Amino acid sequence: MEDLAFHIGVANSTHKLYADQIAAEMENSAKARGTGIAKRSPAYLEAKMEEGKAVIALTSAGNWVGFCYIEAWGHGKFVANSGLIVAPEYRQYGLARKIKQEVFKLSQEKYPESKIFGLTTGAAVMKINSELGYIPVSYSALTDDEEFWKGCQSCVNFEILTAKNRQNCLCTAMLFDPKSKKKES
Repeated sequence: MEDLAFHIGVANSTHKLYADQIAAEMENSAKARGTGIAKRSPAYLEAKMEEGKAVIALTSAGNWVGFCYIEAWGHGKFVANSGLIVAPEYRQYGLARKIKQEVFKLSQEKYPESKIFGLTTGAAVMKINSELGYIPVSYSALTDDEEFWKGCQSCVNFEILTAKNRQNCLCTAMLFDPKSKKKES
């Protein structure tokens, strides 16, 4: 394995060459874990990179090792941190936490008044979210933006979500409300 120095930063159009690899790893990882994850096309990931709405981790040699992106919903009232993925051979280095911290910071910079949320089945992501100030919430606390919920259609658990009238699913909904944090200060 190469030198283990990593660069984590905001993705841009120069990183589009990694989009196929990232999309494939997202799908393969979900299949391997037997968990739901909304499929995203390479073109979708490229758009996030071009918009400056993604964080990418690379090795010092320029190999892709991790990724996450943000998406605004409900006219910017909500922001989702989505698609957190780390290449399997790099999962023991704490990169998911570092990537999540960077995408959280990017979300706050781009959308300072927005509530930030995520859906996850992973205990590690729940722990990272809790450390960042997210709290578990019911699905009714999330965006009602129909476009967001359409993104769940490619998830293996979509039938569960629709059978429960979008009130719950196998994912845990977690939310960071910047107004709540200001009240605590």
